[in-house]
Amino acid sequence: MRPEESATSPQDRPTPRWSLSSSSGLNYGSYANSLASLAPLTVERPAISQKRAYVAIAVLCYINLLNYMERYTIASVLSNIQRFFNIHDSTAGLLQTVFIFSFLLLAPLFGYLGDRYNRKYIIIAGLNVWLVTAAGSSLVTESSFWLLVLLRALVGVGEAAYSTIAPTIIGDLFTGGQRSIMICVFYIFIPVGSGLGYIVGAGCAKLTGDWHWALRVTPILGLVGLFLLAFLCPNPTRGAAETHGEGVTGRSSYKEDVKYILKIKSYVWSSLGVTALAFLTGALAFWMPTFLSRAQVTQGIRPPCIKAPCDPTDSYIFGAVTVVTGIVGASLGSGLSRWLRNKVPNGDPLICATGMLGSVPCLFITIFVASESIAASYVFIFFGELLLSLNWAVIADILLKGHSRGPPDYIRSSPG
Repeated sequence: MRPEESATSPQDRPTPRWSLSSSSGLNYGSYANSLASLAPLTVERPAISQKRAYVAIAVLCYINLLNYMERYTIASVLSNIQRFFNIHDSTAGLLQTVFIFSFLLLAPLFGYLGDRYNRKYIIIAGLNVWLVTAAGSSLVTESSFWLLVLLRALVGVGEAAYSTIAPTIIGDLFTGGQRSIMICVFYIFIPVGSGLGYIVGAGCAKLTGDWHWALRVTPILGLVGLFLLAFLCPNPTRGAAETHGEGVTGRSSYKEDVKYILKIKSYVWSSLGVTALAFLTGALAFWMPTFLSRAQVTQGIRPPCIKAPCDPTDSYIFGAVTVVTGIVGASLGSGLSRWLRNKVPNGDPLICATGMLGSVPCLFITIFVASESIAASYVFIFFGELLLSLNWAVIADILLKGHSRGPPDYIRSSPG
């Protein structure tokens, strides 16, 4: 689609309303980088003021921090939960399994809704579900483990709404290199929030002598996040950053959307890669503190935990390692991405692949040295998590922008 020609100067020419149902062949909700090909060749004027955009990213990062704090608070007190309900590892693992399944099933639904309805309202609704169910998890009695499992599944509903939609709002607030930096900042809070979840959760359980209090911290802080989101976070139109606030119009069916994204091979392969990354980090995060605690029991360093509260030392250390490696790894990955962008073809995928493959021997060695040396285990955990953290910001940037060097021929259109 070409903007209509007129005798007026580019500065006076009205900004056209872009339509994804036009001859460009783009579908509604497609990649932001594809939208860049539709933008007129004029100086970009942000649809939302820079100050307001920065406030919005601060609010979204705060909620993302709480999102991952809550997700791994359970892991920080897992041994206490097992003692409280008298359950084995396979049963305790259900707490993470049901959460992931609900998240997995509902994330595509929220993605569909986020492309068509008010994203801010959807996130607010999801946060309300998250806050209520997370707080309810802390009230479960000894005879109602099934209720805790159900509530953890419902927590996944709320987190799926936020994790799916929030990055797209960032994508519509910033452009180009600034967008990459903001995405990096947003995703740094994944490992930072996860690490703080261990530290805060274990600390609350130790301080109060009751693991239930570990699950009450994030809902309280979440109320603040809900208030900030409602009053300070805008709801930019889709494609606002590249179309000067006009956004994109037109509608497509869910089937058309799926067919479209399946044609983008970089998206498909990147999605499979991040799925493998999430599988690895999820298992590592949920079980590692318990694994290290039992390794110390095997070495005779500490007695087994018979009654709650159990020794929180491993949750503290693992949480601190996760925070440090998350900040350093995500920053390093983003920095390498910008440095290699104009020097090495496919630099971003190479960074992600190197990080994931390099972490494998580190984590593999951790399993075998834990029974001999806890210190050595933490050294290999540090490097393993550091390498994994190279992926967070880079893979998100790949998925959000699609093809960082321009869309392929079948979705490229001339701006006129």
